[in-house]
Amino acid sequence: MNDDADADADGGTANDGSRLDWETTDSRIDYSCPGFDVRMDDVRLPDGTETDFHYVDEPPAVVILPFTPDGDVVLVEEWRQAVGHVNRGLPAGGTEPDDDDFAAAAHRELAEETGYEAESMEKFYVAEPANGIANSVHHYFVARGCESTAEQELDFNESIRPTTTSYEDLLASVVDNEILDGRTSLGVLQYELARP
Repeated sequence: MNDDADADADGGTANDGSRLDWETTDSRIDYSCPGFDVRMDDVRLPDGTETDFHYVDEPPAVVILPFTPDGDVVLVEEWRQAVGHVNRGLPAGGTEPDDDDFAAAAHRELAEETGYEAESMEKFYVAEPANGIANSVHHYFVARGCESTAEQELDFNESIRPTTTSYEDLLASVVDNEILDGRTSLGVLQYELARP
């Protein structure tokens, strides 16, 4: 018999009294800005303690590993104010409230950030990159047949320049820690591990 038969999705078991889940008794937005909110939940901990918890509340995001017909990868160079430098990495962006098709959102974000359009888009990974401080969920796609067909359509607060590199150079930059962007590193390594 499976020893975990009584385990539940909240991390505790039905008979050992070691539940880990918190009860949310109230929730509200403390602060809103373009791209995300800061939410405060009133919570009751497993031992009955009542407290509050703040976290970044943002819509699901798509991250795209886009290959050109020649096998190069389309990257973006983007100013990141929080760390004070230009970041080189995969195109990515938040979804819209009415997005129910993440592949379509990935097509849109790729075109808006880079001006490239993809022939195909296939999901290969999902991650919660910072679930101690944010409810972010990132949906990773590999895009094939990407060609430059349009102008970028950037948001007012985006400073982005598209560029291309070989997949081998991108992988080496991740392995050598030359690319610091976590979304890019995770996506490239997951893709590499899953390749046949």
